[in-house]
Amino acid sequence: MTQTIQDKNKEIVLKAFDTLFNKRDYGAAERYWSPNYIQHSAHIKPGRDGLFKLIKSIPLTLKYEPGTIVAEKDFVIVHGRFSGIGLPVNWIAADIVRIKDGILIEHWDVIEDEATQEQSKSGRPMFGDSFTK
Repeated sequence: MTQTIQDKNKEIVLKAFDTLFNKRDYGAAERYWSPNYIQHSAHIKPGRDGLFKLIKSIPLTLKYEPGTIVAEKDFVIVHGRFSGIGLPVNWIAADIVRIKDGILIEHWDVIEDEATQEQSKSGRPMFGDSFTK
């Protein structure tokens, strides 16, 4: 059974995120991020170097958990949770990446502080099936 380009792109993004955020293997991560990587996030300095420097500055407790992932042509969107980031609350993010020739070349994100059960007006968690403790 052959994979669609969308399935391959989703697999690339999940491996790239795990390699950089969870394993912190910067050498391996260079294979996933283009040297000409375009960063649209307001909180990250330009390029691959800006992203890698940010991750190096975050505590080693950083953990990334992917949730829903969708792909269309050369775009992939992952809804995920960043925890252990050295802030009072976790971040819930929708990361949008563009892939070309198997590497990440462009990124946008939408980030929100994760609400507790007491803060959630809907009474539902922002990520997963239950609230974190």
